[in-house]
Amino acid sequence: MDDNPMAQRQASVAATREHDEDRLAEMGYKQELTRNWSLLHNFGVSFSIISVITGITTLFEYGLSTGGPGVMSVGWIVVCFFTMFVALGMAEIVSAVPTSGGPYFWAAILAPPGQAAFWSWITGWFNLLGQVAVTTGITFGCAGLISTTATVNSGYTPTAARTIGIYAALLSSHVLVNSFGVKFLRYLNDFSVLLHSVGVSCFAIAVLAKAPTHQSAKFVFATFYDGTGDPGWSVRASPAYVAVCGILMAQYTITGYDASAHLSEETNNASWNAPLGVLMSVGVSAVFGFFLIIALLFSIQDFAGTVGSTVGQPVTQILMDIFGDKGAIALMSLIILCVWHAGLFSLTSNSRMMFAFARDHGLPSFFDNVNEKFEAPIRTICLAAFLAVLLAVPSLGSSVAFSAATSIATIGLYISYGLPILIGLIYPSNFAKGPFNLRAASRPIALIAVLYITFITIVFCLPEYNPVTSQTLNYTPVAVGIVAAWAFGSWFLWARRWFTGPIRQIEEERMGIPIADPAKMVEAEEMMKDGMMGVNDIE
Repeated sequence: MDDNPMAQRQASVAATREHDEDRLAEMGYKQELTRNWSLLHNFGVSFSIISVITGITTLFEYGLSTGGPGVMSVGWIVVCFFTMFVALGMAEIVSAVPTSGGPYFWAAILAPPGQAAFWSWITGWFNLLGQVAVTTGITFGCAGLISTTATVNSGYTPTAARTIGIYAALLSSHVLVNSFGVKFLRYLNDFSVLLHSVGVSCFAIAVLAKAPTHQSAKFVFATFYDGTGDPGWSVRASPAYVAVCGILMAQYTITGYDASAHLSEETNNASWNAPLGVLMSVGVSAVFGFFLIIALLFSIQDFAGTVGSTVGQPVTQILMDIFGDKGAIALMSLIILCVWHAGLFSLTSNSRMMFAFARDHGLPSFFDNVNEKFEAPIRTICLAAFLAVLLAVPSLGSSVAFSAATSIATIGLYISYGLPILIGLIYPSNFAKGPFNLRAASRPIALIAVLYITFITIVFCLPEYNPVTSQTLNYTPVAVGIVAAWAFGSWFLWARRWFTGPIRQIEEERMGIPIADPAKMVEAEEMMKDGMMGVNDIE
């Protein structure tokens, strides 16, 4: 027996990796992506995409004007509480089905055989919408922060066109790193975790310590402010209306943790590490995010001056009031670096989902490709970036485009999270649990998760500013409606004739079925149903 600890560790890792590949093969897939991510790496990607400093900083102005400090602080606690139910439901499913397809694959596995392809198709398209919108929201937010920071102590004037240009440059950098630097992503991930934990903690402590004066606890937890128009929605509707719209900042921030599922085919011991990655990313983000919010709110020096800041970014104004122009630029650079990493890993997760969807013929087979030299799905990386650019185009003619993009991201992702949870709730006999098992609590948790997702889906489609004009229109219902019409319409018109849901690659290839040809796949399935087909019967 070899007593060498290093040799034993290598043998253990090899055994775990072999088990993961066997589990993937049981679900019908070959190991195509490199599997070398640990629990820390898996958690780190979701933690980086959630990126509390990204969501809080980029939507801080929205939060202050839509409910104010009280909604921002208390709303964060409420949102994180209910989001944990969604995360628990997702973690239980990903433990049972650890594939990079994520929600659309889960929907197919959990649904009855006759409905599997339908639910897989619908869930896949909503997940794709959410993934693209998250990438848009993060990177467009980063472009906005760069534009705002550039105005400090300079003559730079930001415009919509300039911001789009910065946005395109940022996306290009993400495409290059994801395409040609995949071997370095793990190290960038480690650095990102350090930035989002130690960096954000030091940032919050520095803000609190340096602030000349501090607001009262009553201001932070009980101050309501309505800046949604003249008159605002608290007058035209009610303060409760403004408050529920105001939780968008918190809910948008705590999104993207399905990345742990999308990276499960690259994660060792995925049945445990992927669900733990989901839960850890939400739990840790909840704590860090709350600390960051109260640090910024307690350190506001002049509320009216912060809300109506001439630089157009309340967080930048807070930092200028505390540290001066040069100090504000230095700390904003730290924030921008964090947001850049969040956008980078959002594109990583996005491209993996699209690759898996293309592998199962949800997207054209052209995108079912992993570059052998660089070991990356370069085609879906480029597709994800292109769609993110298209989603940002309305910002050229809309003052609320950014908050709309964040609403689209939140709704698209949470619908795709909720559908598999709902299907598992309705058809529990199809749910073969993995190592992470909620047991008796599974169904109550799933019910709460589904009801909460229904609630936020309705809320984030509501008008945010009064009066509603072409400039202030919340186009979230339009974007979500277009995708819903496409998903349902395409299914009934043509996709149901050839989309069969997740493809069991290994099984089909052994039978000689050309998996790149949807028509042959449908023909093969019909023959198998009729009991007419044997190995190599399809030419």
